[in-house]
Amino acid sequence: MLVTTTDSLEGKTIVAYYGVVSGEAILGANIFRDFFASIRDIVGGRSGMYEKSLREAKEIAMREMIEAAQAMGANAVIGIDIDYENISIGEGGSMLMVATSGTAVKYQ
Repeated sequence: MLVTTTDSLEGKTIVAYYGVVSGEAILGANIFRDFFASIRDIVGGRSGMYEKSLREAKEIAMREMIEAAQAMGANAVIGIDIDYENISIGEGGSMLMVATSGTAVKYQ
């Protein structure tokens, strides 16, 4: 499956457009991760746990989008957009959300 953020495939001819496909992933960030991330914010540096969670969420969302495109008979997804959100819940907790979308196409 070819996936790209561009709206065309250089050197390829798109022969069918199947429509918009998407994938979503929402992962809970536990209290210890939140606590250590806030310490990192104070002293500086990167939060490896959050980075790992974001990568994992992106992979899940991309996989769901690709599976949806394959189910339609597409062999590529073009115009991919990736959105990241931090959703606050309850008493200071948070969840990480990644949403992907693109257009499922068939090319030759």
